Amino acid sequence: MKDDTRTALPHDGNAQAHFSHYAAPLIDNALACAAALRADPDAEVLHKLRVSLRRLRTLLWAYRPLLDEQFDNQQRALFKFYASAAGKTRDWDILIGLLDESEDAQAQPRDAMRAARSRSLDSSRETLEQADVKGALRDTLKEANRELNTAHERTPLPKFARKRLGAAQKSMAKRMKRAARAKRSDYASYHEVRKAGKKLRYLTEFFEPMLARKQLKAIKPLKKLQKRFGALNDVVASEQLLRDNPTLFADDAAAGHALDALAKERKRRMRAAAKLL
Repeated sequence: MKDDTRTALPHDGNAQAHFSHYAAPLIDNALACAAALRADPDAEVLHKLRVSLRRLRTLLWAYRPLLDEQFDNQQRALFKFYASAAGKTRDWDILIGLLDESEDAQAQPRDAMRAARSRSLDSSRETLEQADVKGALRDTLKEANRELNTAHERTPLPKFARKRLGAAQKSMAKRMKRAARAKRSDYASYHEVRKAGKKLRYLTEFFEPMLARKQLKAIKPLKKLQKRFGALNDVVASEQLLRDNPTLFADDAAAGHALDALAKERKRRMRAAAKLL
């Protein structure tokens, strides 16, 4: 399944009129993933659905100044719920992979973890099917277009793009500065950098046709940051998943040993992430 949801946009026109040019490909991709999931319970399909939903949340954030605040809050919360449901199986895959790489890989309860992963996949599919993702996404596009196209004022697209990208850049710089001053054990500040970096990267890709070459060069370091901070998030999420499922192991000692291995890996990845601050 193709996962490129970006689309070329003209340099002229207004932001209100071009919302659907950004949103429609993301919604089409999300709907394709949801349809594929019904036929093939593949965790990779869930991940692609999750990415499309994240991009939609970023797009709504970009258009927040032009949309009704309550509508924006509701839709972004809904997409966050869908993305969370879609991401649970991948969390198990990451945990299993990390423990397989540990020094005592042979001692890990693989059967129990795979059974838990299977239950998570079934739960994700059921949640997303009952949530009527298709109807919700189409309603979002319809309502947003109605609001934007009936607005009295028109906002030039290039001006809008520069302003929202600038806001994301300021947020990113602020969070990086805060994380650089934080204690090494303060993962929350690192997590905020990761989220801000993801938002900035998505916006840069959305507005790519209107950006100068110098601005486009920011994509490469953003990808590097996402990769390194994402690796840190993987191990932190795995630690939490393990704490939430203590019965996976035969006894507390075995569970503690696995958590110690993850804690050691987390510290290594935090040092690596800190170098990018």
